[in-house]
Amino acid sequence: MRTQRLLGSVCGVALLPLTAYAADWPQWRGPQRNGVSAETALLKEWPKAGPRLVWQATNIGDGYAAPSIVGNRIYILGNRGLDNEFVQALSTRDGKRIWSTTLGKVGNPSQMPSFPTARSTPTIDGGLLYALGSDGDLACVKTSNGKIQWKKSLRTDFGGVPGKWAYAESPLIDGDAVIVTPGGAQATVIALNKKTGETIWKSVVPGGDDAAYASAIVVEASGRREYVQFLARGLVAVDAKTGKFLWRYDATGKGTANMPSPLAATGYIYTAANRGPGGLIHPASTQSAAPEQVYLQRGLPNSIGGSVVIGATHFGTTADGLVAADWATGKVLWQEASAGAGSIVSADNRLYIHTENGDVILVEATPEAYREKGRFTPPDRPKKARNAMEKAWAYPAIANGRLYVRELDSLWAYDISGK
Repeated sequence: MRTQRLLGSVCGVALLPLTAYAADWPQWRGPQRNGVSAETALLKEWPKAGPRLVWQATNIGDGYAAPSIVGNRIYILGNRGLDNEFVQALSTRDGKRIWSTTLGKVGNPSQMPSFPTARSTPTIDGGLLYALGSDGDLACVKTSNGKIQWKKSLRTDFGGVPGKWAYAESPLIDGDAVIVTPGGAQATVIALNKKTGETIWKSVVPGGDDAAYASAIVVEASGRREYVQFLARGLVAVDAKTGKFLWRYDATGKGTANMPSPLAATGYIYTAANRGPGGLIHPASTQSAAPEQVYLQRGLPNSIGGSVVIGATHFGTTADGLVAADWATGKVLWQEASAGAGSIVSADNRLYIHTENGDVILVEATPEAYREKGRFTPPDRPKKARNAMEKAWAYPAIANGRLYVRELDSLWAYDISGK
């Protein structure tokens, strides 16, 4: 009964009205924040050495931040040292810098384990860009020249409390509002006017809750528009119009690394902390009701690199490799250890995985079996500067027939257009 309802329900992911072309990648995890690109006619299989390398840009600044791509520009965060975290625009033609704008300092520089660096992906909306530095510096910037239109501090303006690895959220644009998560007891989640930076509402989660490292999504549930975010103690939802707290789900929020952003499909929401159990829930139908848990189990996608849903199949990685599971039931369909943990996006019925060891893998998105269609290692990878625990954590991006892969201060652009 529950499975039938799950498969037959209306998609609960709201379309985000960002101003960009269909082939662009204007924000965190792509056009719909679900890791899926609508591009087609891409290479179905790669040569042994991988797709054609168009260019490699070096010295783009340190960081784990993923790129956003709109038109002929790439927007990405980086840092040089601990006193200069910045957002920059690069050319898609050759990767050369067009402009760079400082946001602030790197947040929580004494964090342990030590990974102080830029993390957030900028969001592009028309001629404006919204970027959040790791120390909580939120800026609205002109895409034409990098000039700051307005700026706020999540720490000083809203009493924000991030996790020990500082802020890693990518701002959400919804209509006239920009949504971010200061964390803490004063303004756990906030909505600001995207043009002026003025506060629309502040939402205080009961008991307060620190910010984690995920990014909020928009969900339509029971005729109500909600913002769903993964905080330090669990998943919460607030009303999009007023910021009023609606519900929370804490079963997956007990880890120290609440990093994967929630994933919504077919009216349901999936959430998992890094290396924790994966849980699928149905949002609460009334304000006082708790969400319904469909399943909670281990062995499902739970790595930092998120997951995607293609048809009725859920794909993502764990520490033990790539997993394909039935979205409705959580039943594991197949596993592949050779992939390892990694960040995953999808396009044209293929999975693109940037593994934590630095490899890039192409896999057919099928529930039947693991079918690898290509694997390569980008050339001239940068050396790890901090400690042996550091991995290749940046998400890949797909835009206009190209695959973009970032690792620390290097960015590679590959032609996957199939032309």
